[in-house]
Amino acid sequence: MDPVEIKQMAVIEESHWWFRERRALIARELRRMTPGRAIDIGAAAGRNTSVLEDLGWQAIALEYDSSGAEMAKDRGINVVRGDATQLPIPDAQFDLAMSYDVLEHIKDDAGVVNEMMRVLKPGGCVLIAVPADPKLWSEHDDAVSHLRRYTRESLTTLFEDAGFTIEKVRSWNVILRPAITWKRGRKSNAGSDIEAVSAPLNRVLHAIVGMERYLPTGKLPGVSLMLRARKP
Repeated sequence: MDPVEIKQMAVIEESHWWFRERRALIARELRRMTPGRAIDIGAAAGRNTSVLEDLGWQAIALEYDSSGAEMAKDRGINVVRGDATQLPIPDAQFDLAMSYDVLEHIKDDAGVVNEMMRVLKPGGCVLIAVPADPKLWSEHDDAVSHLRRYTRESLTTLFEDAGFTIEKVRSWNVILRPAITWKRGRKSNAGSDIEAVSAPLNRVLHAIVGMERYLPTGKLPGVSLMLRARKP
């Protein structure tokens, strides 16, 4: 991701509805697991890594960009700078590899997934989020340096080809998909939509997307896909 976008994200992610709900979903997954060693690949400023730490994980943030790594370090997070396709990590070190909205930025996404397989212990888990559906491509994707959006099939195949056993794939941001599609399709809405919104609107949007924790929306078309898989 562009360093400017990383800095913008770091400014708004604490309160922004999208980032808050994504952290809530990460925490929900983590509470089902026994804490161990984890790596957050493409951690940016490290806010998701802090969720791991808060729930008892011994976590490392892996970040390629120097500005993102510095911001994570300033938060007191253990940061390693490196390329996700060539992790500077020995084999079989981690119980969990987490990578949220990263694979779509990397040309060799299969190389990243193979590296996850390499650094995980047998039985280790991956938690992944990516943008969904190539039909949703917009100027937002160009602005944040996306190379692709994924389908369920392409995301599942990516991990199965690396040897992972898929446990779950679900859609996210289903209810707001029509509004997001409309907003990104407007000619006046060029560029990224990573931006602050008013406090009242932020509360409304968070309440709406939060409903998906309790509704059977996971198989419907959404804006993102989330995957959980395991190394045999």
